[in-house]
Amino acid sequence: MDKELVMYSRTLGCPFISIAKKALKEYHVPYREIFIDKDDTARQYVLETTGFLSVPTLVVANIGNNLPYIPPAPLATGMSPRGINRGTVITEASRDELVEWLQGHGFIGT
Repeated sequence: MDKELVMYSRTLGCPFISIAKKALKEYHVPYREIFIDKDDTARQYVLETTGFLSVPTLVVANIGNNLPYIPPAPLATGMSPRGINRGTVITEASRDELVEWLQGHGFIGT
């Protein structure tokens, strides 16, 4: 696969981070984690992309890149990004939403 999964996260966990990590471990999906509370550029990216500091925000990126390989579908101003499949980005997904998104990008089989 010529793409990789990047997870924008934070050092203090939350239920959505736990859900994502558990599903990624269960399906043996490798990912690279970037902590928005340690990286100002990452923090700004998540804020601009989601409208909030919503984590985890998962991104399908070209290998070695932190940004989506194509821009995600836009959100209406003030709209919650939670669980919305935006193409190359998903934020605060439930387990089922995340698994479906990962399958759609070929990270796990159907």
